[in-house]
Amino acid sequence: MIEGVTVGALTAFFTAVWNGAAGEMGKQLLLTTGAQVRRTLGRQAPPLPAGAADGEALARAVHARLGEDGRLAGEWALLLRTLPGTAPVLRPGPGLPPATRDFVDRERARRQLTREAARPAGGRPRVALLHGPPGIGTSATALYWGAEQFERYPDGRFHLDLRGAAGQHGPEPAAVLASLLRKMGVAQLPAGEVRRQELYRELTAGRRALIVVDHASSAAQVRALVPATPEVFLLVVASGPPFALEAERIAVPPLSRSDAVKMLRRAVGTEEVARVKRQLPAVLEHCAGNAFALKAAASRLLSEESPVPDEGESTMAQHPMRGVVQAACRALRPEAARLCRLTALGDWPLIDARLAGWAAGTAQDEAGAMLEEAVERQLLDPAGDGRYRFRPEVRRCLEESAGPEHGIAECAAAVSRTLDGLLDRALHAAHATLPQSWRTEPAPGPHEPFPDETAGLQALVHDRENLVRAVLVADAYQHHETALRLARALWPLQLKAGYRDEVLPALRLAARRAVEQYPGSRTAGALQFQLAHCLGELERWEEAEEAARRAVDAEHTAGHTRGEASSVELLGLLRLYELRPEEAYERFIEAERIYRRIAPGEEGAEDLPRALALIERHQGRALRGMAEWDRARARLEAARDSFAALGDAYNRARTLTDLAETLLLAGDTAGARTEIARAEQLLSPEAAVHLEYLARLRLRCEEAE
Repeated sequence: MIEGVTVGALTAFFTAVWNGAAGEMGKQLLLTTGAQVRRTLGRQAPPLPAGAADGEALARAVHARLGEDGRLAGEWALLLRTLPGTAPVLRPGPGLPPATRDFVDRERARRQLTREAARPAGGRPRVALLHGPPGIGTSATALYWGAEQFERYPDGRFHLDLRGAAGQHGPEPAAVLASLLRKMGVAQLPAGEVRRQELYRELTAGRRALIVVDHASSAAQVRALVPATPEVFLLVVASGPPFALEAERIAVPPLSRSDAVKMLRRAVGTEEVARVKRQLPAVLEHCAGNAFALKAAASRLLSEESPVPDEGESTMAQHPMRGVVQAACRALRPEAARLCRLTALGDWPLIDARLAGWAAGTAQDEAGAMLEEAVERQLLDPAGDGRYRFRPEVRRCLEESAGPEHGIAECAAAVSRTLDGLLDRALHAAHATLPQSWRTEPAPGPHEPFPDETAGLQALVHDRENLVRAVLVADAYQHHETALRLARALWPLQLKAGYRDEVLPALRLAARRAVEQYPGSRTAGALQFQLAHCLGELERWEEAEEAARRAVDAEHTAGHTRGEASSVELLGLLRLYELRPEEAYERFIEAERIYRRIAPGEEGAEDLPRALALIERHQGRALRGMAEWDRARARLEAARDSFAALGDAYNRARTLTDLAETLLLAGDTAGARTEIARAEQLLSPEAAVHLEYLARLRLRCEEAE
């Protein structure tokens, strides 16, 4: 059977296992693989490979041993069949958003883009950086050119808009790469950034694809996307000056007067433009070739208003975008203009009627009507699902005018109302999602309840971008307690929905601020725990361990026994998933000792039976990684019985799966099949991934007999 277990097959297997280690069953296979590596090499499995080269080195070491032992070769052949599904393949996705109908000119920029796309590769990546002043039409140019390139890029045209990610701060590079991989059809993302880059290159190798990244704010965000294959074109769009990216820099200049007139004619018709012929020179002067300003002028024409704002209120010649905003606010009802200014203060990624109502202190239905008015005046762009976005420069103009128009006190109150609204909704949603968890704060006061866990989690997912931004806003406005409570409410998002890249910036800030403001407190311990969990899921092991140790220290200082034990348990899990089972086992033993200090009637006593059952399971998994089959079996059987007594079918099924794996490795295939059948009986059809894993595990048992 050694013929089927080649170095290439082993390398592909290791790569797939470690790329899929972020999910629950991915971790299951990871630990099984680590135990089998130890069984084969007779030593501790090496740490998680950082990349393809490490995976190949491990594959060669394992393969060399298989040539000496046919029984091990057979075990590996069966294990390779455990890997579910097939390798990810590039999927074309939905394509680019539609280009604007009134687009004109930009012929020079489009020629430059075509030249970069068509030039002989010569080993140089195809990358272009399209840039220009806000509102000038950089995004429109990219989308219009991309719409013409369907035949050039048959493997897909992918669009990422970074505008909505935590406001002006933008997403981290790993989050940008994760978003692109999802658009390319990857369901299970690798946790580590290096393996994400390798997967991206693997997906695009030999392909012909266009990748447009809109509203990028730094080279770091997009550097990992620079293609390694000649027929993939990365087009980065920056609204503002260019940044230091190795790319063909293409400036989008202001429209010429003739093209500006052509754009107005396309937008409103030749007759409307002729109607204001005497005012046309002033319109063109005020708009200064800015496409956004021209669209706003066209909107005023359609409303039969003067296309030129009053001279006393406009600065369009010097700042076209600012002039547009001033004119739009002047045309709105005063209360609608006020709502726009106050809503702009938070730099919220997505605006809906609820959030705008909080900012303005008005009813939600009234706020919704005002938002629609703002859309008509070009102050907001629809984002679908009843939500809207500000263009970055429009938002900045509104923010700058809010203080002079409404006063510092009213602006501060608007931000406070919005933060309070987001916090209240987040706390209720988090409690609904994890109603039994002591890590979620009890739901405060009256609120329309979420009917179940699913609805609570859906609300958090829906609001996630604004919630992450809210932590940063609350901290900037010195609402430190609000910032920390918001960050703690993100726990279900990272635990159950897997939004780790997205919440990481908020957790970093909140954990640091908690240590500064409340050292040695439960709050500091809880946030350091959340940060450590998030970093561990992203395989940033050293940072995760540092945060976990800070959590242990803070909980110990606060006298919070349950929190201290849980943080030590997390240290063990970090070690376990690094494939360091001896160290993991020591931490689990220490955590159990701390848990058992909780006396009946003390805080945490009601959680103790489940916590001890989980620790038993973790100890069993660590012992399995140490190849101590009998001790592992005893711990797992104890955990199985504990979960049965608690009526916890979910964790009982997970433990039965661990037990089946252990029995199979120990050579007891009949016992393994019995535990597999018991686990299957406990799982609902919704647990399809777990059921598929068990089916493949049964196949290994049958073929091993």
